[in-house]
Amino acid sequence: MQIFLYFCGKFRNKMTLDEYISLHSTPENEALEAITRDTYNHVLNPHMLSGHVQGRVLSMISHMIRPKRILELGTFTGYSALCLAEGLPEGGKLITIEHNDELEETIRRNLSRSPLSDRIELRIGDCILEIGDLVDTYDLVFIDADKREYCTYLDLVYPLVPVGGFILADNTLWDGHIIDPAYDKDKQTLGLRAFNDKVKEDDRFEQVILPLRDGLTIIRKVR
Repeated sequence: MQIFLYFCGKFRNKMTLDEYISLHSTPENEALEAITRDTYNHVLNPHMLSGHVQGRVLSMISHMIRPKRILELGTFTGYSALCLAEGLPEGGKLITIEHNDELEETIRRNLSRSPLSDRIELRIGDCILEIGDLVDTYDLVFIDADKREYCTYLDLVYPLVPVGGFILADNTLWDGHIIDPAYDKDKQTLGLRAFNDKVKEDDRFEQVILPLRDGLTIIRKVR
């Protein structure tokens, strides 16, 4: 009986790889911790939040690129915008676009938690329409909006990204649905499959899919 209880205790206390990775990654700051709590307590579908480890990856990529301007498609509750903004130099700017106007108050409250909020401009509206009003170029673009429109987003942001610039696309493995025949009629899955194929077949890009959470594709514009 003692041996049985011993092994049960070991099983219960066993750390998962995800927990280990989180434990050995730079922790969230207070603003991001508050956004995480608020999102899980008050917002539908809180799993859409980028979260600790992906947030650190976004921050790290932004720090490496040192973009002067960032464009984000899909704000949700503001977590990823603040992570990306960490890599902006003095005078840098991030524009983030969110279609769901019911989230506006939450987003603005969350962004205000950080001293980086003055570098972030929130636009509420349809991403496709809002992109059409942009005139600047963006060294880094993060796509995390309507999965059915990823191909359209890519076409629209292409001329806004200079050669050598980067495009990040979230959810490109879609919880494994991307290769699951059971989702052959799901419109979001089909949109992501079309996007992945489009990027793969376009020699204007170099790309790699990271198996991070739901899949994160890093794309570099080469011409």
